[in-house]
Amino acid sequence: MTSIEFYHNAPDKIAVACRLIGRLYGEGRRVMVFAPEPRVADQVDRMLWMQPAIGFFPHVRADSPLAAHTPIVIGSALESLPHDDVLVNLDGELPPGFARFERLIEIVGQEEADRLPARERFRFYRDRGYPLTARDCSKLP
Repeated sequence: MTSIEFYHNAPDKIAVACRLIGRLYGEGRRVMVFAPEPRVADQVDRMLWMQPAIGFFPHVRADSPLAAHTPIVIGSALESLPHDDVLVNLDGELPPGFARFERLIEIVGQEEADRLPARERFRFYRDRGYPLTARDCSKLP
């Protein structure tokens, strides 16, 4: 069953996501970043090229021929992905097909418009028995 982690109170969702993606990459995990909004996908792509300051995290878009061989994939659809290890949801909706992933990470901003849909997703997962963890981003190292 998919384990689900909520990182709430994020001052900058993209920055928090990229930090977590970097940690996951360092653990040898394969990460799918679900970003259906092109602006968000572009921001993640740019930030992953600049993080860390002396390098970058290897990533591609889901439609790249290298997606099957790259540990971090950014995409707007989850149907034809090359792996199902970790999913980072940067959308405000329930990601379709999330249950095929071993781990789902939900990042929730500080705005009420972001928190309300996140609460609905949290209830959805909880009511279906998924193991849930919540972490406050303001207390992360």
